[in-house]
Amino acid sequence: MPGLTPLGILHTGISLVAVAAGLKCLVRDKAISMRTLAGRVYVGATAATCVTALGIFQHGGFGKPHALAILTLLTLTLAVLAERRRVFRSLSRYVEVVAYSATFLFHMTPALTETLTRLPADAPVFRSPDDPVLASAIGACALGFVVVATSQVRRLRRFGGAVRRA
Repeated sequence: MPGLTPLGILHTGISLVAVAAGLKCLVRDKAISMRTLAGRVYVGATAATCVTALGIFQHGGFGKPHALAILTLLTLTLAVLAERRRVFRSLSRYVEVVAYSATFLFHMTPALTETLTRLPADAPVFRSPDDPVLASAIGACALGFVVVATSQVRRLRRFGGAVRRA
């Protein structure tokens, strides 16, 4: 991608692995979980994506992307605690699946922003991160998250807390 530093290239590569693993989990299992290899890859790559994002300062100092990285790390920690330690007791499975899905949504915001304000190189899809059409695309991702999370919660209720493969 045009204008990427070596750290930016590493960050982008790791994030692509995370998104691919997350998609595999969501399509195959209807939820992200560390109970699967793809889920463990997703969690590890997502954490690495966040850590590398904290070192990228393309637009000056600490900004929205850094805040999103921290929010993602906190949400990922919440999901892992819910899954591994059951800290929310009977609600742990619900917190787990919704929090992991939220982290996937958090990937989509910078993915759309960084990709579509840079590509194609000669005429990017969006002129800037403030483009209103880009905001609509991110809003559509948020709506998709609501649909997926609602479906996951319904599925958990139907199967007594276990997300079953389709």
